[in-house]
Amino acid sequence: MSLQRADAGESVSPFVELDRQTWSRLSDEIEQPLNQEDILRLRGLGDPLNMDEVREVYLPVSRLLNLYVAAAGRLHSATTTFLGERTQRTPFVIGVAGSVAVGKSTTARILREMLRRWPDTPDVQLITTDGFLYPNAELERRGLMQRKGFPESYDRRRLLRLVSEVKSGAEEVRAPWYSHLSYDIVPDREVVVQRPDVLIIEGLNVLAPARPRQDGRSGLAISDFFDFSIYVDAKTSTIEQWYVNRFLSLRKSAFADPSSYFHRYADLSDEEATETALGIWKRINEPNLVENVLPTRGRARLVLSKDQDHSVRRMLLRKT
Repeated sequence: MSLQRADAGESVSPFVELDRQTWSRLSDEIEQPLNQEDILRLRGLGDPLNMDEVREVYLPVSRLLNLYVAAAGRLHSATTTFLGERTQRTPFVIGVAGSVAVGKSTTARILREMLRRWPDTPDVQLITTDGFLYPNAELERRGLMQRKGFPESYDRRRLLRLVSEVKSGAEEVRAPWYSHLSYDIVPDREVVVQRPDVLIIEGLNVLAPARPRQDGRSGLAISDFFDFSIYVDAKTSTIEQWYVNRFLSLRKSAFADPSSYFHRYADLSDEEATETALGIWKRINEPNLVENVLPTRGRARLVLSKDQDHSVRRMLLRKT
């Protein structure tokens, strides 16, 4: 771990950079709460998660988050003491951002399971921003079907309202349900969030800054309501390869289901599938990453940087 000297005329980073070995020692005295069965259940397709990764990377993250939750509790107590009233704590909200195929969903699921094992956060819930995509019919009407995943394809106002209600202490909030099989919103299903200790919100654009309002004033961003945020990072060329590999694997799983939106890709040869995946990546996912997702990396509290083998090798923790 090293910090740069401001008086030497060198640039100073707002982050402390740690390598994996240094990071792993930050939770040496904590017992690993997950077993191999848990890991097999939690990891995503093409994400070779193992016990070492959980112990050396995610266990320290869970410890750090536990410390932040405890600090938020002390701040809440100080505020209620000052106001002379008793109010119930609102959920601690964590945002998890990153590219398609980078493994952010796996990160979110692991953290949900690990935080549940801490005695002061037994109720940890998770929602993804996929549920706030406009339905396919609406995307077609707006001419946005080929920009699905770009900021304008989401009902940001509805997502912002949900996060605002959670942080306002609402007893129950409801989010739309998204099916990756049908590639669309399911009209008669919802995700119900009932005042958890911790709420994890995972999605491509959760760290995006606020959009300027029509009157020129600055609006609110979803991340304004986050207590902590994580960006899962890797080189763009590496993520591209992971995306292609995942696409190839999906031919024999999700794509094989006749009811899948992508069933037409199930019988493609390796060469055809690779060409198709690269076309989708270059046309949609890479531009979205470069234009909208990657620029939000510096807004995160913690950046987890991955190598080609999907293992996290470097951590950037924002100074406070």
